[in-house]
Amino acid sequence: MPRRSYDQYCAVARALDAVGDRWTLLIVRELLGGSRRYTDLHADLPGVSTDMLASRLKDMERDGLVTRRRLAPPGAVTVYELTARGRALRPALTALADWGAPALGEPRPTDAVRAHWFAVPLMARLARHFTDGTAVVGVALDEGEFHVLLGPDAAGTADGPRYADGPAERPDVLLRMDAATCAAVADGRLPLDRGIAAGRIALTRPDAPDADPA
Repeated sequence: MPRRSYDQYCAVARALDAVGDRWTLLIVRELLGGSRRYTDLHADLPGVSTDMLASRLKDMERDGLVTRRRLAPPGAVTVYELTARGRALRPALTALADWGAPALGEPRPTDAVRAHWFAVPLMARLARHFTDGTAVVGVALDEGEFHVLLGPDAAGTADGPRYADGPAERPDVLLRMDAATCAAVADGRLPLDRGIAAGRIALTRPDAPDADPA
């Protein structure tokens, strides 16, 4: 069945033709953290059915947002990753996160939480705070860990801050906080330096254990 279109000669309408369906931008959010297996995507998109996820991924492949790649042995699994056009949605996701952060409030009883869901609104704030050459910032919550890469990518070209799920192998800085503090930093209510000074955020530099933790 062909997808529905707004049939409007308008850039906003064309964009929504591609990313306006339910779940599409949340799939982009997940893949901004790197390649993911189908099972990983399903696990971190609670509420999406397997049929819906498969359908959205197929649509996103067709629209040039996502591509599939088979990993070499011993992995030998298929992963999904964003194309350059898909990665270009990062500023839009960041703007949506900034717009939506003040509406978070207290978690509802029905809300799922994943640590890396805070990464998109945090990336720009961490980049503005760490201007001393810090390249990798780990963030640890009770709900899990993710890390933000502020330096050049593997190809040596700066592509703005980006994140990856899970702990960093060698973070320059590790930030530990609870989810409420992370939400406050993400929506701008709590500047990072104030959170560190107040003891709500523990900052350590793993490779410099004798250094001042703040």
